Amino acid sequence: MVSLSMLAVAAAGLGLIRWRLADGTPPDRTMATDESHLVDTLRDDLASRYRARDGWGFLPADAGERSRWLLGRASVLASTTATSDAGAPASPTLGFRLVLSDAQGHVLAGRIPSRVLVALASIDRARTPVMVDGRTVGYLTVAVPHDARDALVVAFLIQQQRPLALLALIAAGLGALAAAIVATGFRRPIDALVRGARRLGSGRYDTRVVARHRDELGELADTFNQLAEKLAITEQERRQWVADTSHELRTPLAVLRAQIEALQDGIRPLDRESLTLLRAQTGTLARLVDDLHALAAADLGERAYDRYPLDLRELVVPVWQGFAGRFADRQLSTAMTGFDSPMVVLADAERLRQLIANLLENARRHTDAGGQVRLSGEGGRDALRIVVEDSAPGVPGPLLGRLGERFFRVDPSRSRAAGGAGLGLALSRGIAEAHGGSLTFAPSPLGGLRVVLTLPGVR
Repeated sequence: MVSLSMLAVAAAGLGLIRWRLADGTPPDRTMATDESHLVDTLRDDLASRYRARDGWGFLPADAGERSRWLLGRASVLASTTATSDAGAPASPTLGFRLVLSDAQGHVLAGRIPSRVLVALASIDRARTPVMVDGRTVGYLTVAVPHDARDALVVAFLIQQQRPLALLALIAAGLGALAAAIVATGFRRPIDALVRGARRLGSGRYDTRVVARHRDELGELADTFNQLAEKLAITEQERRQWVADTSHELRTPLAVLRAQIEALQDGIRPLDRESLTLLRAQTGTLARLVDDLHALAAADLGERAYDRYPLDLRELVVPVWQGFAGRFADRQLSTAMTGFDSPMVVLADAERLRQLIANLLENARRHTDAGGQVRLSGEGGRDALRIVVEDSAPGVPGPLLGRLGERFFRVDPSRSRAAGGAGLGLALSRGIAEAHGGSLTFAPSPLGGLRVVLTLPGVR
């Protein structure tokens, strides 16, 4: 690409030179000079000198001197022709476009244009034989431009073709060197990304690449590092998920096994009380499996949501009333406010009812006896909020950000002894986000936890 660009620039430069020397006027293919008469005169002069010396010995020994001698002789004859003739004078560049060669075609004087130059500059070559006593002893070749006004350009290019060729080679070499440097600069970060991708594919999620560039490659490296970090976090969460799941399943299974072994060994009688205890542990295990299945389905996007416009009052109030007896059992005082005006949302009633029930059950379970639970609704132009607040015990500030994580419990006040596997808030957050809303946690003015469910409203 670099070499082709240089060739394009060279061709454009050649065209510009031709255009400038022609004053920008269109090509004149009819313009002619009296060059043929001068070539014939020079041919006769060379033939007479050859006859007198019986060969080309009259030419200087040095090649450069021979070329200058031919140029000077053409100039002298051109002046003589212009003085004696009334016709148009020959082009002053003719001598620079002349080449004298012997009968075998070996160049004696002048510079023959290269094939590349002939092709680029549209040069024709007219060859005139030098005859002595009826035999050809040499040739005069004239480089004839396609447009007569290009004679000066052609003469210049012929005289400078060697320096120009050397310059072209140097430019090509520098271009190749520059291309190699640029390619190396591109290839190193790309190779680093390839090696990093291979390590990442083999499970080495701690892989990072150094972003030394501030261009697209640097941006790609930053994106790669972000992807690697995300994969590392995901892998850590997966391992934690498997460990937590096995841990939570182990407890009810251990209790069931111990009770069954006690029944087999005759330590416990097979009565109604034993069966009730077995059924309770089986129910705990079934609820845990159901919660795990719900979370896995949400992760895979398999949970279907049948959403339609509904008034939150028609959903929240019955759920709140259904918890009245449970709150009373723990001697909790309750209050509900803010559900006087319509609060319409686009939601799945069953999922949203499950979410509200989870929040109320969490408040009931983790509030000390004799405490308070408060439910309030807040309407807005673009969003609706349902707030559940409870009294002590509260959640330490550093742990608020972890609420909603799977299997997370706040110890010791919210330990397994209070019931639950730590999946309720995780399920609730998933349901809220599936509705385009959010679930946030903060300290409550009552001394416990404040949970805010935000849902987009329907106008």
